[in-house]
Amino acid sequence: MTFAKMSWQPQYRSSKYRHVFGKPANKENCYDNVPITRSVHDNHFCAVNPSFIAVVTECAGGGAFIVIPIQQSGKLDPHYPKICGHRGNVLDIKWNPFDDYVIASCSEDASVKIWDIPKPYVTKSITNARKELVGHSRRVGLIEWHPTASNIIFSTAYDYKIMIWNIDNEEPIIYSPVRTIECHKDVILSMSFNLDGSLMATSCKDRKVRVIDPLKGCIIQESDGKTHKASKVLFLGNMKKLVSTGTSRWNNRQVVLWDQDDLSVPLHQEDLDGSSGLLFPFFDNDTDMLYLVGKVSLYVSTSHYITAYVL
Repeated sequence: MTFAKMSWQPQYRSSKYRHVFGKPANKENCYDNVPITRSVHDNHFCAVNPSFIAVVTECAGGGAFIVIPIQQSGKLDPHYPKICGHRGNVLDIKWNPFDDYVIASCSEDASVKIWDIPKPYVTKSITNARKELVGHSRRVGLIEWHPTASNIIFSTAYDYKIMIWNIDNEEPIIYSPVRTIECHKDVILSMSFNLDGSLMATSCKDRKVRVIDPLKGCIIQESDGKTHKASKVLFLGNMKKLVSTGTSRWNNRQVVLWDQDDLSVPLHQEDLDGSSGLLFPFFDNDTDMLYLVGKVSLYVSTSHYITAYVL
């Protein structure tokens, strides 16, 4: 009797990128006929949670966004209900990380609004917000929920201020923030929290990256901004590192890795290309993968070194 020798070695190529490559979905699984806004400047025009996708849309006479259930795909009805309570263009939207049915929006009308999304989904247009946060003197460009403290939201506007709000207050309109951080001398372009919310990083139009203590409202670390003009900044999970995207002094698109405890010198920096489109960083804590999304291509890198891949 003869026995064949069998190999139990895996028959696939071992690669840390094996499960990160994707392919476009079929048309029936896509969202079609969505009137995406052209007025969000350099912000995200959409936000997603496990239940819904929210998209800022074009709207005459004010600002609006729509909320679509994740399971509902295909062509969108032209008369789909909207969330339309702002008097100016909506510039940013963010879902509450503690409640899938609460979303915040900010606008050129200098306000932040908190909206309750009816269950199981929106069936008619909503014009009345649960809360309106009024305190900024100029248009509000960015909002971020605190990652560990429920009902705490941060907003930043073109008045160079970061305001911290507690929406547990029962008043429908809140005029006074819990705290105001005034350590920037120009427009804030992005905000990011570390995992426990004890630190906040910002990038500013003055080219600098800053690490801030949100409780004390003081700057802990600050880059010099001489060789790297930062547009977006992001904490890399629990690695105690930051990544920023922007441009070099020669106007090449650039990605830079920082030690959060020392912003005097970058750990690594790399020029990617000469395109003018902004790069948006996204970090996956589960796989330690950093995704840089641009207008032309998608770059993928690990937390240890930076490599560009066009998908």
